[in-house]
Amino acid sequence: MATKKFLELQTMSVETIEAELSQSKTDLNRMKFDHGAKGLENPLEIGILKRDIARLKTELRAREVKSMTDEQLAKRSNIRLRRK
Repeated sequence: MATKKFLELQTMSVETIEAELSQSKTDLNRMKFDHGAKGLENPLEIGILKRDIARLKTELRAREVKSMTDEQLAKRSNIRLRRK
């Protein structure tokens, strides 16, 4: 079952996702600094924010791959085969 956050990402535009990603990265840096300096009330929020950042990056990459041409996809497949 898809999560609510995942379903929300499907409807967002690329610009909105990029803005959200930028804001989340800024928040993560602030939270890390605050946690080191005075401690956070709930340090598990850092992990939650990291997962949100990963969701945003994954959605951006999925859209990027979806918009690739057949030639670009073939080249990508060759690179993936060499890794194994």
